Amino acid sequence: MDYIENRTFDEIEIGDSATLERSLTMRDIKLFAAITGNVNPAHVDEDYARSSSFHEIIAHGMWGGSLISTVLGTQLPGPGTIYVGQTLKFCRPVHLGDRLGITVTVTDKNPEKNRLILACECRNQQGDVVIKGDAEVVAPTEKIRRPRWLAPDVHLTESEHLHRLLEFAAEYPLLRTGVVHPTDKASLEGAVAAAEARMIEPVLIGPEHKIRAVAESEGLDISPFELVKTPHSHAAAEKAVAMARSGDVVALMKGSLHTDELVREVIKKDTGIRTERRLSHVFAFDVPTYSRPLFITDAAINIYPTLSDKRDIVQNAIDLTHALKIEQPLVAILSAVETVNPAIKSTLEAAALCKMADRGQISGGIVDGPLAFDNAVSPEAAATKGIVSKVAGQADILVVPDLESGNMLAKQLEYLAGAEGAGIVIGARVPIILTSRADDTLTRVASCALAVMLDAYYREALS
Repeated sequence: MDYIENRTFDEIEIGDSATLERSLTMRDIKLFAAITGNVNPAHVDEDYARSSSFHEIIAHGMWGGSLISTVLGTQLPGPGTIYVGQTLKFCRPVHLGDRLGITVTVTDKNPEKNRLILACECRNQQGDVVIKGDAEVVAPTEKIRRPRWLAPDVHLTESEHLHRLLEFAAEYPLLRTGVVHPTDKASLEGAVAAAEARMIEPVLIGPEHKIRAVAESEGLDISPFELVKTPHSHAAAEKAVAMARSGDVVALMKGSLHTDELVREVIKKDTGIRTERRLSHVFAFDVPTYSRPLFITDAAINIYPTLSDKRDIVQNAIDLTHALKIEQPLVAILSAVETVNPAIKSTLEAAALCKMADRGQISGGIVDGPLAFDNAVSPEAAATKGIVSKVAGQADILVVPDLESGNMLAKQLEYLAGAEGAGIVIGARVPIILTSRADDTLTRVASCALAVMLDAYYREALS
């Protein structure tokens, strides 16, 4: 076990010193911003930061001063130290990526008050002095030795991939979208927010008195939007699908009705908007601990999909990633193990899907499986298992065995890993924006952005 131990006043001599090295990253700066509330663009805007000198960061003690304090509190004198004061001069700018070496050296001792004066110096990787000055502390008089506390690995949840998606989608025309039965706050607020974000042109379909009552109670302005009156949710779903079939709307967005109510109308043989492709749902997640967007399918529509269904499920997800400018997504077919086992049906289907990809029945991505979840997203886990694969450890798309496992995986990422997700149904004539009643506004707007990008992708393919 690693321990942290101080040096008492009596143990310390003039000339004693301690050092620490640390590199400056954007993550460090944003963590400081989260703690202090200082969101000055000079600190947290990465593009600006790479061309800035960060005089302000050092002057406020957010970086150099805190590292000096770290040396004093953990090394010399160490635990039990009371920081009395400091006088620091900031000599040079510090840039992103700079590696700083901090040295503190005892220059004076005051036995009457157990006080020390330490010269503090901070140099960059070129050896240039960037900070210098003095610190005064009260040194501990009792020996302290404790197990070293392991700082938690803090992850910033910024949803950068979803925000980038919104930027991409904003370049396209507004998507005329039938919002089906938006009779609660979440669904109506989401539609209004998506309109304000210039993602969709909402057409509100449902009971007029309920929609207007929600708008009035929540202070939502729906006057710019067309409102198509229907008596109830079943009629709203039927009307919305009819409008999509006729081309009056080019996307659908689920409101406060059950998913099966809407899907039942979508898949009707004579009046629906199904295609030869199987309908499937795709989650697009922004996971703080994962370096790329992560897509999970199917966790909402197909309960126990067949092998034929899974072919369409995989192809639908690949099409979505193409719409999002991911040219050759890496597709992991998940199971409990990474070897084909006749007793585990999902491993057999994974092997078959890989062969389908080899033969061109699935196109546009690199497909591998079966892969356990850890082997799909962790290079270390894949290396430990000796898995040689272009997909293992860096999957873009995770294809789950069934809806139960997919739903649990998606909710675990959202509620335990801080993931933000958007959702969409693919395989109908128009994109279907499918969100949960618990989804926040960002999720609903980002789901609309997925529909915008998917619609543009299919239109470009037809042109």
